[in-house]
Amino acid sequence: MTTDRRPAKRSAKTSLLLALTAAAAFGGFAATWVRETFQAPVLAATPAATAAAPTVAALPVAVDGQPLPSLAPMLRKVTPAVVSVHSKQRVRVSPFGNDPFFRRMFPDMTQERINESLGSGVIVDAARGLVLTNHHVIEGADDVSVTLSDGRELKAEFIGSDPDTDVALMRIKADRLTALALANSDQLQVGDFVVAVGNPFGVGQTVTSGIVSAVGRSNLPGLGFQNFIQTDASINPGNSGGALVNLRGELVGINTASFNPRGSAAGNIGLGFAIPANLAGSILRQLNDGGTVRRGALGIETQDVTPQIARGLGLDLSHGAAITRVYPGSAAAAAGLRVGDVVVSANGQRVDNSAALRNFQGLQPVNAKVTLEIRRDGKPLQVSATLREQPREITGDDLDPRLAGARFIELPESLRRQGVSGVLVDEVERNSRAARNGLRKGDVVLAGTMGEFGNLGGFRASFGERPGDLWLRVWRNGRQGDLPMR
Repeated sequence: MTTDRRPAKRSAKTSLLLALTAAAAFGGFAATWVRETFQAPVLAATPAATAAAPTVAALPVAVDGQPLPSLAPMLRKVTPAVVSVHSKQRVRVSPFGNDPFFRRMFPDMTQERINESLGSGVIVDAARGLVLTNHHVIEGADDVSVTLSDGRELKAEFIGSDPDTDVALMRIKADRLTALALANSDQLQVGDFVVAVGNPFGVGQTVTSGIVSAVGRSNLPGLGFQNFIQTDASINPGNSGGALVNLRGELVGINTASFNPRGSAAGNIGLGFAIPANLAGSILRQLNDGGTVRRGALGIETQDVTPQIARGLGLDLSHGAAITRVYPGSAAAAAGLRVGDVVVSANGQRVDNSAALRNFQGLQPVNAKVTLEIRRDGKPLQVSATLREQPREITGDDLDPRLAGARFIELPESLRRQGVSGVLVDEVERNSRAARNGLRKGDVVLAGTMGEFGNLGGFRASFGERPGDLWLRVWRNGRQGDLPMR
């Protein structure tokens, strides 16, 4: 690989946007850990309240007019629907560990090892035996089994998963199953009481309680599309995939993560996150119908609005996503969006930056109608658009003969949240032209002769006019360089 060539220039307007922002072009990948500051309101003391006892959260004495002295009656209905998930993955390892010399000397000398992990799941359809869990609970597993609350152990059939929302769907075959009804999670409010049920640390089914601390939480490090319910109910390792229920015993969320900068050894610190039931239900229906998830998209590339960009565009604000590219035939093109427009809100939700707009799109289905508030030439404007599906994968044969034999897919959203952009090489056929040109599975293509691109749609659009000389800037194993395609 060489490093003496650069991407072609973009249009003048796009170049202006790019020039106004300071970026380390094609820098190494650095994991970006984002920590939000969660501030509790402070109440000023008054003379009348000086001697008052502090207010603490307490469970209500009744729900729907019925006395509730204990959560036990509700939990007797809920706990049979929460299962423990046990996954096994067979991996080949070298007996020499990571020693490069011996690994080269004895490349075929490997041993099989079984990696095991524990998590939780929720039965959501008793008749069909459908079980929701997290993608990361069963990712890469060769065998998955579930243990019911009555002790029965059952083999689970994998139906499908969506890594970008961390939702997976399985099926089990058994009689006398109990399922949880999905609540309308859009009705959740901060302060609502919730209960988490799962299998933390593999100790067995455990129940914790708390309140909804926040809704619509995003910008968590290392995760995909986000619209989390935040709760102070304890969520620990092993709780992943378990149930977050309201006091009626309805499923309001799938527990997925906890945030603790000191790791699990520090214990729970009251920052647990769950995937809303409405989002999980939408993913469930798509996975059960066809095994894949289809998302709507505007078909644009954007960059963050910095103070410098705002001044260059004559804006009186310093937030939003500035459009740098509109794909032909996209929802954005049909809606009349232009390069230089700045999206400041979507369906009434403030858009702080490009990541926020991408996250908003990632949570929308195909054909969703959205209303965007934009700034064009410094003036406010409202635009309506109907989102269209973007390609999930592209074969090199469809782009350029020099890429024949390669298949490209979108980068996982979790990587994008670490500052990565481009497309992922998902497969390269042996002895294909792409293989002879040096492309390998797992390469991340950052740019090329035709310029930069942020996603799969941009990668495809950049081949609108086939380049004479073709090279790709590729990141591989922590290093990057220019790979000529012949």
